[in-house]
Order: sequence, then structure tokens, then C-alpha cells
Amino acid sequence: MMSPIAIAVLSLSMSADAFAAAISRGAKHHPDFDQAIRQGLVFGVIEALTPLIGFGVGIMFAGLVEAVDHWIAFGLLGLVGGKMLYEGLTHDDADTEGRPEGPKGSRGLFTLIATAVGTSIDAGAVGVGLAFLSANIWIIAAAIGATTFALATLGMLIGKIVGTKLGRAAEIVGGIALILLGTKILLEHLGFLQSLGF
Repeated sequence: MMSPIAIAVLSLSMSADAFAAAISRGAKHHPDFDQAIRQGLVFGVIEALTPLIGFGVGIMFAGLVEAVDHWIAFGLLGLVGGKMLYEGLTHDDADTEGRPEGPKGSRGLFTLIATAVGTSIDAGAVGVGLAFLSANIWIIAAAIGATTFALATLGMLIGKIVGTKLGRAAEIVGGIALILLGTKILLEHLGFLQSLGF
């Protein structure tokens, strides 16, 4: 059972990629408030769906790997967090800021959805890990979706002011948080935290 604090950390970490991407979109497209809300909603809905899909896949195999479920959760969270940390540290702002905007309309919508799906793939992997922990995926998915909606909307609104640097910082912090969360889950299941009085 995940605590509210753990769910909050997970939600913020899962939202970091979308936040970074939204800042980039805001810097390039300068959306007004209504546009930011609509685009943030796309990010939030897709980010909420992917852990549900991952959880469904994971639950089918949970019984086969029950003895090592905490290691799987630790590994998945560690890999996702490490990837986010690496990308946040090595991403070149010029790669994002120098791209052409592209046409509006249906192609713009496709780009938005593709970006939202791309930033939510990690949440699918985390959903697989959560299946092994018997977590309440509905609460977690709703929290991830709502947090992503809020941060993606905010990211687009401030992107035109601050550029992409804040997005990189969010990826770094989110990556570290996921690695720490995975480590906490592992230590809890191995009994180390209980022995230390936590």
C-alpha cells in the first residue's frame, strides 16, 4: 500500500517529462490560457491512461514473480528515473528551441498527442511495477493524470517566459525522486526500514 506522500512523489515525478515538453511547446507556440488548458488536458488524460495499461499487463504476470516483485518495481523505477536524470543532464536546449513550429490544425493535434504519448511511456512502465505491489492503481492514475494536467498547463503558460531550462531541472529532480522511491520500496520489502524504526 503506497502512502499519500509516495503517491504525490510518484505523480510529480511522472509529470516531469510532460512539464518539460509543455515548457518547450509554450516557448515555441505562445498559447493563450484556453489553449494551454486544452493541451494540458490531453497530456493529463494520456498520462493517466498509460499506468492503467501497464498495470493491466503487470497484473497478468504478478503471480509468477511474487517473490521478486519488489526487485522488479525497484528496477523499473530506477531505470525510468535514471533515464529522466540522464536526459535532464545531457539534453541540449538548442535541440528543442531550434525546431520549426510546424503547421497548425490536424497535424498540430497529432504532434500534441504524439508528444503526450511519448512523455507518458515511462508511466506505463511504472504501472507494470505497481501491479506487483498491489497498489490502488485508480487513485494513483487519477493523481498522475491530475498532476500532469496541472503541470503541463502551467508549463505551457510559463514556457514563453523562461524557455526550456526549468523543464530540464524538473526532469533531473523527477528522476532522482523516482530512484529514491524505488529504493524505498525495495528497502521496505527487505525489512531494512522497519529494522531502522521507519
